[in-house]
Order: sequence, then C-alpha cells, then structure tokens
Amino acid sequence: MTSEQIEARQDEPSGNILIVDDDPIVRMVMTEVLEEIGFHVTEARDGAEGLKLLQSSVPIDLLVTDVGLSVGMNGRQLADAGRALRPELAVLFVTGYAANAVIGHGQLERGMHVLTKPFEIEMLAGRVKELMAGR
Repeated sequence: MTSEQIEARQDEPSGNILIVDDDPIVRMVMTEVLEEIGFHVTEARDGAEGLKLLQSSVPIDLLVTDVGLSVGMNGRQLADAGRALRPELAVLFVTGYAANAVIGHGQLERGMHVLTKPFEIEMLAGRVKELMAGR
C-alpha cells in the first residue's frame, strides 16, 4: 500500500452505527447510505430490539433513532436507556417533530443531536460523518 492509499484510508469514515426506525424503507435507505460511505450499520425496527442490541456486546458508536417509534418506547426513551448502559454513546435523533419536542423543556445532553425530517440524504451522511469524527 502506498502512503497515498494509507492516507486516503485514514480519511474514510469508520465506526459502528445502530439505526432504529419503525419504517423499513427509511431504515433501508439510511443503512445503504451510511454503509456506502464506510460505516458498519446494525438495524433495529423498534425500541425493544434496539435496547437488546445496546445491552449486548455489539460495538455501537452512534445511535441514530427516530423519535416517534410506534411500538413501546420512543426514541428519546431508548437514547436515555442506551446512555445509561453506554455513557459515551453519541445519539442522532431523526424526527418529523419540532426539535423542542425531542428536547422537552431542557436541553439535549452532550453528545445528543437532532436532524429534522425531511432532510436530504447528503445531510444525514454529512451529519453522521461529523459526529463520528468527533468521537
């Protein structure tokens, strides 16, 4: 491998992302985009499945979750439970709600971010790259 190839590889995104969304098409699109730019992605269809993965030994650097999960716990509850298990877990909420619906009456904790729907897929990719680079 040449030094240019090594440098290029160091600039490539890497890391483990858990995507939790109850819409299979949204999950599939986000997974495809993030895998295409170099991330390893694990998917969950609801909060309970996401929580089981967070409780496991599966490496997860970033949780990307819809706030309005339709079954069981919502995305904020999942993020809070995930951070109790993995305090350094970064979280990106994707939501069609206003950002203050996610935040509530306070502010988001350090390492928690919001991306409001609808968004361009490039925005998702850029935001994830930014969050993963800061870990």
